[in-house]
Amino acid sequence: MFHCTERLLLRPAWPEDWQAVYSGIADEGVVRNLARAPWPYSQDDARSFVELPVDPRFPRFLITRSRDAALIGCIGIDMTVGQVELGYWIARQHWGRGYATEAGRGVIEIASTLGYKTLFSSHFLDNPASSKVLSKLGFKPTGRIVNRHSCGRGAEALIAEYSLDLSEQSADWQTAA
Repeated sequence: MFHCTERLLLRPAWPEDWQAVYSGIADEGVVRNLARAPWPYSQDDARSFVELPVDPRFPRFLITRSRDAALIGCIGIDMTVGQVELGYWIARQHWGRGYATEAGRGVIEIASTLGYKTLFSSHFLDNPASSKVLSKLGFKPTGRIVNRHSCGRGAEALIAEYSLDLSEQSADWQTAA
């Protein structure tokens, strides 16, 4: 599955992408904000990641810049504890440019097309940038602050949970069109 936004191409990862993935995520400042990626992140981790099978109901995309195919990060949805969860990472050199929000809008459109009614997401409390991204995407805080294990931190840390009602999102998109 592929998806184009104004500046980005969201596309599947291919085995030959492992080096680009490695160079984008092998940064403790990136990995510490993720639940599943280990630290230190190795070249073997990157090779394994790009070779993971993808369930079409839970797509995962590399975020690439349309104009030059540069890898920006990764984004996707997955089933986590019975909920469809949006997750992403952006390589440090691309922080602060709106790529996470733009890619997130694309994945929200895909999730809606796949028939999901609600998306969930979360961020570690010491990552306020993700709070801003989720708010821009229309996610609302659930009011729940809970511990979640972070492989990158090697420990549990507090997260804030968010949800997005896709039926409301669809209505907003239709009135904006």
